[in-house]
Amino acid sequence: MSTLKPIRRALISVYDKTGLEEIGTLLAAAGVEILSTGSTAKTLATAGIPVTAVEDYTGFPEMMGGRVKTLHPRIHGGILADQNNAEHLAAIAAHDIAPFDLIVINLYPFTQTIASGADFAECIEQIDIGGPSMLRGAAKNHGSVAVISGPHQYELLHRAITVGGFTLEERTRLAMETFRATAEYDAAIATWLGEQLDVGDEWKAAIFHRIASLRYGENPHQGASVYSNATSWIQPGIAQAVQLHGKEMSFNNYTDADAAVRSAYDHSEPCVAIIKHANPCGIAIGARIEDAYAKAHACDPVSAFGGVVATNRPVSLSMAQALSEVFTEVVIAPSYEAGAVEVLSKKPSIRILTLDHYVNPSVERRPISGGLLIQDTDLINAPGDSAEQWTQVSGTAVSADVLADLQFAWRAIRAVKSNAILLAHDGASVGVGMGQVNRVDSARLAVSRAGDRAKGSVAASDAFFPFADGLQILIDAGISAVVQPGGSVRDEEVIAAANSAGIAMFFTGVRHFSHA
Repeated sequence: MSTLKPIRRALISVYDKTGLEEIGTLLAAAGVEILSTGSTAKTLATAGIPVTAVEDYTGFPEMMGGRVKTLHPRIHGGILADQNNAEHLAAIAAHDIAPFDLIVINLYPFTQTIASGADFAECIEQIDIGGPSMLRGAAKNHGSVAVISGPHQYELLHRAITVGGFTLEERTRLAMETFRATAEYDAAIATWLGEQLDVGDEWKAAIFHRIASLRYGENPHQGASVYSNATSWIQPGIAQAVQLHGKEMSFNNYTDADAAVRSAYDHSEPCVAIIKHANPCGIAIGARIEDAYAKAHACDPVSAFGGVVATNRPVSLSMAQALSEVFTEVVIAPSYEAGAVEVLSKKPSIRILTLDHYVNPSVERRPISGGLLIQDTDLINAPGDSAEQWTQVSGTAVSADVLADLQFAWRAIRAVKSNAILLAHDGASVGVGMGQVNRVDSARLAVSRAGDRAKGSVAASDAFFPFADGLQILIDAGISAVVQPGGSVRDEEVIAAANSAGIAMFFTGVRHFSHA
């Protein structure tokens, strides 16, 4: 026995009319009776497709500006009747209700309306009521009804019309997709309304769609996939990057690329960030992007091998030629100048990505066992992040060049995992100490990596020096100035060490821990 459920009667009511005339024509040619509403019915009728208006079928006029048109027993009875249940069939027959076999509905564009900046009243009017009600009813009754909730499913509908109906398995999957669509719709409304009432922190919802399965996670024994946030079209990120060349992205490629892009966009000047294991092995700014790359790579050429490179400007041909000489896992940029992709593509394994629009996310989410941590993103815009707001607590006035390097170092330190020490000179990191369990070891690591370049450089510390010992390591290496948050109970001891060495030290009053 065939498992196909024939389509004899359909209800169509869509906001997005993409492909509407085509499916209407196919249904009519197959002898399907079509009921429809408002502008959908007008579009079908204008195309010469036989259609019955819902109000003609229910005997009840559309009212309240369209708020009430399908909320009627003759509509919902036809949607919810289990066609394998004799009692249901008797009930609808007693009330002259004909069952539906197909529901085609898509919803008012609520998320697009709020993204457009529409006022509160207009957003409220774009909350669909009848559509979700019919979708959910049809999805519940998928044993009898097939439900199409978006134009992306029209290809499947076309096939079903051709072969004579939907299978139960197909109807079940369509029901699942419908419940996902209505859940996403309701989550968007609840989130937005909570923001309007300033109670958004009480409840959080987010919908993610799988982009691809990955070969494995951080390690080969771990399964992994990459997902896109349903609202990423408002605030795009690394998941929306377009790959132009190279092998598929891995889990570790994504995490490093995300860190690299954010690091590069922490700076307004042309900037290149080279990331390895989510930490920078080089960050630099320059007048031209190729200059920034050369300085970033010079920070730690050994660690840059197999790294991820991100820029906040188009990759020039000159930068591409230099980059092509270094084994690099991923390069990501807003665009590439003529010839740059061709040069980079000579390396078959390098992954070349474009992300033409990037904005730092406003919040960060970090899963923990049994829950989720949510915080405002640490952006370099807090009071104290600008050099004009710093307090000089030791030494004499510094030159404009030294102050510029301090400001660069302070912006760059945000990208380094705590405990973090970064040495900089001429708009480039020259030594980075990251992820140590004490600040002394981070200072030693930064000095060790900088070598002779430590002398005359400036230093930034993501949090205060709890003792003078960490600072003393930097002083002994020959730094000329340091910027740090301050706030330790031993600040006076640290200031005394700076004064004794004759170096300038600035307090910001703000820290930039990064633990994830």
